[in-house]
Amino acid sequence: MKRIFITGSAGFIGFHLAREMLNHGFIVQGFDGYTDYYDVQLKYDRNDILLKNKNFNSTEGMLEDKENLLSEVKKFNPDIIVHLAAQAGVRYSLENPRAYIDSNIIGSFNVMEIASECNVSHLLMASTSSVYGANEDMPFNETDKADSQLTIYAATKKANESMAHAHSHLWNLPVTVFRFFTVYGPWGRPDLALFKFVRAMTKGERIDIYNNGEMYRDFTYIDDLVKSIRLLTEQAPERPKDKEVKEGDSLSPVAPFRIVNIGNSDKVKLLDFVDAIEDELGIKADRNYMEMQKGDVLATWSDTSLLKKLINYSPDTNYKTGISNFVKWYKEYYD
Repeated sequence: MKRIFITGSAGFIGFHLAREMLNHGFIVQGFDGYTDYYDVQLKYDRNDILLKNKNFNSTEGMLEDKENLLSEVKKFNPDIIVHLAAQAGVRYSLENPRAYIDSNIIGSFNVMEIASECNVSHLLMASTSSVYGANEDMPFNETDKADSQLTIYAATKKANESMAHAHSHLWNLPVTVFRFFTVYGPWGRPDLALFKFVRAMTKGERIDIYNNGEMYRDFTYIDDLVKSIRLLTEQAPERPKDKEVKEGDSLSPVAPFRIVNIGNSDKVKLLDFVDAIEDELGIKADRNYMEMQKGDVLATWSDTSLLKKLINYSPDTNYKTGISNFVKWYKEYYD
């Protein structure tokens, strides 16, 4: 039974990943800071579900406290670390950018050092489609140049990628970085669009629609995402011989390091997404059309051909099915 250490295990993606790994026979140690960026009770409720499984345990702590993090990792002695904990939220990074430096830069650097010190076989780290920034050629491919981030959040994630590559090169640590595309589903974060729309509509409140709805997103259902991560844990990159890398692969020529998109490979218009929520709820939204927000991009769209080559799978859940599943969960949880 493989042992996996997951940072951010009480978060939206961490919770689902922990459950996925437990369902496939892993022993899981969670680590989470339970910060109050959003409703902490939601995090404790997720963790309580995980604790019902005898192969799960968790501890509370901050990534910035390296000694505590190191102690927990050494105690557990994992084969694999999946680093998901971060200060999330694109718009919040406009209000409180320093929180992103502390958590996403310092915290992530601690995770990298500890992964090497504890000789894990594979470190997997979360990045974001936001690193593609002002890129306009779509779908986004991992080998595209990505030097035009538009928010501090995106910049910290790109910095993580660069640091991880350097660390992988220096210490021969196998690292996979995945770039997520607009993840949604049950137990989602309250600051995400789907959650905000459903909550407002069920309360009879207006919903804010940016850029008058002329936006596109590659919506990725949570179950598809965590299945992809589970399969990627088995695909630790190897330093290529003679620096030769196959065409279409983002594998570094000088390190056991790879970047992988995880998305649905389909761009959906925001207005179509809202229409689907209305259909599922049977409620007409009171729409407040607004201008484009600072740091936003018009569209995201993933090329997942590399993911498919590596694990013979890529996300494919239709957004209408995903919305239906979220609404069912929301009504049950908040009833």
